[in-house]
Amino acid sequence: MSKTAGLMKPVFRILAIGLTVGVVTACTAIYRNHGYVPTEEELAAITVGVDNRDSVLEAVGAPSSSGLLNESGYYYVSTRMRHYGARAPEVVSRQLVAISFDQRGVVRNIERYGLEDGRVIALDRRVTSSSIEDKTFLRQLLGNIGSFNPANVIN
Repeated sequence: MSKTAGLMKPVFRILAIGLTVGVVTACTAIYRNHGYVPTEEELAAITVGVDNRDSVLEAVGAPSSSGLLNESGYYYVSTRMRHYGARAPEVVSRQLVAISFDQRGVVRNIERYGLEDGRVIALDRRVTSSSIEDKTFLRQLLGNIGSFNPANVIN
């Protein structure tokens, strides 16, 4: 009996250490990077008033997003998010580089924005109401039986 108890003690110790390591690693923050922002060296290769859209694409690559109009700019967006345990992901940093062009397609301005420069915009969620919200599928099916008129199908 004492041999069994002596063998169980290391097993419990290993389980306790494994459980502690598991809890500690589950609570560590995980960082994820999304998007791409050109470095200062890459942006220094662009000359305002000289470079055009094609030379910008060659120098820094394709943008994350571009404006809807031809005269609008290129936007490079990078976001760093922290996932911590069961909490919702949190945006830690965000960088945006906006390269604007004039009507001829020549670089007009290069601007850099951070998370501190932005503001939160509340999105309006418009949902069309439906008359079938509280009706189950079976109730809808049985409710249509009485409204069926064979004369409408024949004519």
